[in-house]
Amino acid sequence: MPLIDVCPLNDLPSGGRVTLEHDDVEIVVVNCDGEILAMEDRCSHDDGDMSDGELDTAACTIECPRHGSVFDLRTGRPKTLPAYQPVDTFPVVIDGDTIKLEMD
Repeated sequence: MPLIDVCPLNDLPSGGRVTLEHDDVEIVVVNCDGEILAMEDRCSHDDGDMSDGELDTAACTIECPRHGSVFDLRTGRPKTLPAYQPVDTFPVVIDGDTIKLEMD
């Protein structure tokens, strides 16, 4: 699988997030207390940007700022309504000091 560069690991402190676009898919990459996770940057309820939502680093969740659905960053599954469909997640690779994503 091809790898795409996200950013240097030092540029994403705990609680930090970065967004990027690859093949017309917007992705949010988050540091949850040292665990780097990547998920589609959209709410499955209304396609709102998740990257603007409240992040809970202890639970590794992010809340949609529009209607309050909370998503698990590890699985992409919503934990609360109104969203009920999951969004895609992406495998993260740390290559030296660079965060990369596996894309298919």
